Amino acid sequence: MFITCLDLEGVLVPEIWIAFAEASGIPELKRTTRDEPDYDKLMRWRLSILKEHGLGLKEIQDTIATIDPMPGAKEFLDELRSFTQVIIISDTFTQFASPLMKKLGWPTIFCNSLDVADDGEITGFRMRVADSKLNTVKALQSIGFETIAAGDSYNDLAMIQASRAGFLFKTTDKIRADYPELPSFETYDELMAGIRSAMEMK
Repeated sequence: MFITCLDLEGVLVPEIWIAFAEASGIPELKRTTRDEPDYDKLMRWRLSILKEHGLGLKEIQDTIATIDPMPGAKEFLDELRSFTQVIIISDTFTQFASPLMKKLGWPTIFCNSLDVADDGEITGFRMRVADSKLNTVKALQSIGFETIAAGDSYNDLAMIQASRAGFLFKTTDKIRADYPELPSFETYDELMAGIRSAMEMK
């Protein structure tokens, strides 16, 4: 039994924080897990910038409402889900993900949650589990599933490397150069072919 585990941002939808950086005019917020491997450090830094500018959950959700999946992403997911189970494993937050999941046809997503004050200020964040992508893959494997994983960023590497097959997708030149042993794809057709091939391996 296979489960395909996919990252969300950069793989199926544009990066939320980059979109918000452009909408808010705060270029510092364009920094993502492609640039900073330490997610806890990255999020604390983001929250400090939001507080400095008096921005909260509503402003980010207003931007998310304007984001559409990447061209071909929903069709890719629909086809993938026709022959294998799929879970999106993301470091994003439930308060961000819902409108994007609606546009993608409500796939299953495992993500995290934000602490939000009554006035909308984001005061903190709660990770579902430490090293959530790796530990989710290990948990799935412990109950009899073989995992195939794909992602674009540093925080995807552990689940990619721990899976029966793993792929980089629309990643950076640096990550591709640092991990030349990992197949790297740029199109959904290539990724679909890689997943199918992995499932056929004995």
